[in-house]
Amino acid sequence: MHNSRLLLRSGLTLAAAALPAALAGPSAAASGISVSTTGSTVSVVTSACTQINGSWGTAALLTSRQASFAQGRQVSLSGTSVSQSAAWSGVSPGTYTVVVVCSSGSTAGSQSVIVSSSTSPTISATSKPAPSRGVMGGLGGAARDYGPLTLGIGAALVGAGVVATGWVLRRRSKPYRL
Repeated sequence: MHNSRLLLRSGLTLAAAALPAALAGPSAAASGISVSTTGSTVSVVTSACTQINGSWGTAALLTSRQASFAQGRQVSLSGTSVSQSAAWSGVSPGTYTVVVVCSSGSTAGSQSVIVSSSTSPTISATSKPAPSRGVMGGLGGAARDYGPLTLGIGAALVGAGVVATGWVLRRRSKPYRL
């Protein structure tokens, strides 16, 4: 019973991992690259390239008006033997094609990506003026400093409370005494 649950759970995990690749379509899975956008940043990841003379290869971001790899915004790939990546920041909204060419001259893949206009948060001004001194924290709280007289009276009250507590506990420890 326990083994069947484990097999079912691991089967569902594998299915969940394979589902995005299956839904992406044949062109994305066969291209050998993975392209993603976050705001105005486009990034590409591949594992198809090998390092030759210290270079993994180059990736280019092409607009719809650019026809060749040389016309696009080119970035060198960086990474390890497991994964290589490149990124472009400040990309304006539109449809682009990302092409990755390895240092061996072979094309790792190409994929189209749509960059949508990012909505930046708006900051609205308030009519309240900023506090001049900020919050007063620490010893004394957020009120004000009362001086040595107040601190002396407070210390005397705390001392009197300690003495009274000691007297009550001492008196309770001796049974049947008035």
